[in-house]
Amino acid sequence: MDRRKFLKTAGATAAATLAGTWAMTAAASRPTPVQLRIQTARYRLGESITDGMVSLSPNAPPPILRLKQGSPFAADVVNTLSDATAMHWHGIRLPNRMDGVPYLTQWPIMQGETWRYEFTSQDAGTYWYHPHCMTMEQMARGLTGILIVEEREDPGFDSETVLNLRDFRLGKDDQFTKLYSARKAARGGTLGNVMTANWEQNPVYTHLAGSLVRLRLAATDTTRIYQITIDGAAGRILAMDGHPIREPVPWPSEEQPLVLGPGQRSDIAIVMPAQEGREVVIAHRGGGRVRALARLRSVGSDQRRSLRDLSPLAANKVPNFDPKTAQKIDLVIGWSPDGTKPNNGFCGSVGPNFWAINRTAWPGDAAKETGAIAKLTLGQSYVMRLRNESPNTHPIHIHGLVFRPLRSNQRTLPSNWTDTIVVRKNEIIDIGFVADNPGDWALHCHVIEHQKTGLAGYIRVA
Repeated sequence: MDRRKFLKTAGATAAATLAGTWAMTAAASRPTPVQLRIQTARYRLGESITDGMVSLSPNAPPPILRLKQGSPFAADVVNTLSDATAMHWHGIRLPNRMDGVPYLTQWPIMQGETWRYEFTSQDAGTYWYHPHCMTMEQMARGLTGILIVEEREDPGFDSETVLNLRDFRLGKDDQFTKLYSARKAARGGTLGNVMTANWEQNPVYTHLAGSLVRLRLAATDTTRIYQITIDGAAGRILAMDGHPIREPVPWPSEEQPLVLGPGQRSDIAIVMPAQEGREVVIAHRGGGRVRALARLRSVGSDQRRSLRDLSPLAANKVPNFDPKTAQKIDLVIGWSPDGTKPNNGFCGSVGPNFWAINRTAWPGDAAKETGAIAKLTLGQSYVMRLRNESPNTHPIHIHGLVFRPLRSNQRTLPSNWTDTIVVRKNEIIDIGFVADNPGDWALHCHVIEHQKTGLAGYIRVA
């Protein structure tokens, strides 16, 4: 549809949404919007400064945005780039028209334009934001940031470290090389060669000895699946993908690393070593190598804190599905049968359609007359079967909803609430959820090259 028709339709949809369960805060109580200015940037990722990055500042990574649970938030996203863009708030359950998906929930933000996003997050936890137009290009150049929704009640930590985990593809001159290739898009995706946390290589953060630290990890990479280990401290995992855990997740160790696919997050409580100068090492184990991502160093005298001092994180209010009345949905993840080029309009293409859902490749963000891969009834419980018939791993992300894994044909999964789940080669995972948020919600692989070569679609809740 053309721009005028889209905006008219969006206005009608907004009016309906405002009248429903997911109503936004009344205009009288709306906050002053923060301005997020998408722009080119320069930063010293290696020995010299890297040009051609994309951020919200000319010389710094995208900032951590902090919200209060249950309090309204507003942001004016300003696009200074020559390419179109849009901002998606990954993991946040919000009104559909604020989801930031071009041609599905809004028009792309063109150069010189501003788009206002307004929502209230009822869920506390660790989330993140990234563009959903020219996604591969802008994310690969740095436009990924952390969004934290703080709990109403302080759980009792002494301090916090937030790690935005992502890598970059740089040459020997510290400048960007080719960001992706069609050949690798047809396989696992294109990995970067410079691994960073907060755009730094193996940074060190200091905390009081014996204190309680909240470590927030977010995998915002376009491709890499992290296998995290934490050495040098005791602790426990408190939350996954924004939600306090219902079932325990093993401590990240060499024997059982914490797997974080693109889009996933984890909140971890750490008791710092009691002796000054000792370090906690957060590392990635993959490809036969161990690479330190960041370190936490003890300073000062022993605070003698204990995990018992923490208050439990309050569960977010998520409607539990009814397995007895749940309807079944089957989604097959695999190769595309046609291999035609996607019609992505303004929002970018990385090559032919290698991937598909239910053997139909997503024809592109701007494609006309593209129907939903599933139509869901508002308030109904569902069990969705994700069947991976491909030889590659796919982190599957659903916008606007949260779900719990129920069973896998390969492993035992903790049944914790999430918005993104890693589906392994030839794995079948059943997930359960309530379709409680009306709208057209994107569903796609968060290996961005897979998303941009067919492994995407949307579900309709009405």
